Amino acid sequence: MNGKLVAGFIVLTGVLAGAAVWYLQEYAFYQQVAFTPGEEIRLTPVTGGPPEAIVADDVQGIDADSSPLRFRACFTTPLTQATLSETYQIYDNPTPTNGPGWFDCYDAAKVGAALEKGEAIAFLSEHDIHPGVDRVVAVMGDGRAYAWHQLNDELKD
Repeated sequence: MNGKLVAGFIVLTGVLAGAAVWYLQEYAFYQQVAFTPGEEIRLTPVTGGPPEAIVADDVQGIDADSSPLRFRACFTTPLTQATLSETYQIYDNPTPTNGPGWFDCYDAAKVGAALEKGEAIAFLSEHDIHPGVDRVVAVMGDGRAYAWHQLNDELKD
């Protein structure tokens, strides 16, 4: 009888720990991002200098203080890929990072596939937004755009 109680306790503890880890990863630390003046979507010009705000509509974003890699955003822009390519730095080796399942507008797999097919172009938003982390923005041909943080070459080794 005591063995059943111990086994039951171990199983219950495992289930509760698993549920807690899932909740913490998916929900606990995320908060909505307010894109107020000074915190707009920005891109780094080809000529260098500080990032410049671009026209971004219907911006939705999330972030968490627990990790610099948890930022995700979705928006639309009237700027064309051609205009953006001539004006802002293209980002080499973009790798969209997965976001929580409940943030419906952002799908890392679809953004990554669009980048591979050439349907989207990635731009450097801000280098070292956190030490060793860049903000990247990918823009589709129809104006849909996605932003995320990813490790830059300074921390990849």
